[in-house]
Amino acid sequence: MRLLLVRHGQTPSNLKHLLDTGAPGPALTPLGQEQAAALPQALAAERIDALYASTLVRTQLTAGPLAAATRLEIQVRDGIRELAAGDLEMRGDGDAAALYLSTAFSWAQGDTDRRMPGGENGVEALGRFDAVVADAVETGAETVVMVSHGAMIRTWVAARAANVDVAYASSHPLGNTGVVVLSGSPDQGWQALLWEEHPLGPEGNFPEDSGPAGEAAPSR
Repeated sequence: MRLLLVRHGQTPSNLKHLLDTGAPGPALTPLGQEQAAALPQALAAERIDALYASTLVRTQLTAGPLAAATRLEIQVRDGIRELAAGDLEMRGDGDAAALYLSTAFSWAQGDTDRRMPGGENGVEALGRFDAVVADAVETGAETVVMVSHGAMIRTWVAARAANVDVAYASSHPLGNTGVVVLSGSPDQGWQALLWEEHPLGPEGNFPEDSGPAGEAAPSR
């Protein structure tokens, strides 16, 4: 299966660099709406068979124009929502961002019992994303787009793609509507074919203003 993991468009919490991971979450900024509107053209070469989004509203709004262009239903799945920030929720300081990301990337390195302060552990976080991917594979779809979240995408890819390690994922943040393209299956494993950290749509002032899941900016 060809799997395209797309980060949602820009939100107000991205601009404020907040760890905003709760449901339903913020909507898109005007720039985020432009980024979403650009996705159909940016992905026009892909023959998309299925389209997924998380339970957070920003991913569904990002997927909306692509759904209209492809005439696909957006399949909403809780398993691909952002990594829950727990006690770090709505913090915007560097210490919170560093702890959030170091915890997430420790999961990708195998320390899956470690728990986000007041939140989930790696078994739970990676497991819920795995379940949605497995369901998509079972449908027989050849090309699937999942609109998800920066830290979730980077962590899952670092954990599951044979050719992406934590050193790479931690140093390559995803801008809003950045994409990672993979090929494979849960049984055979995954290979990353493309890591496009810059937005597929308009960039704004990347990376700081869009608040990618990077070392300095904690927003999701």
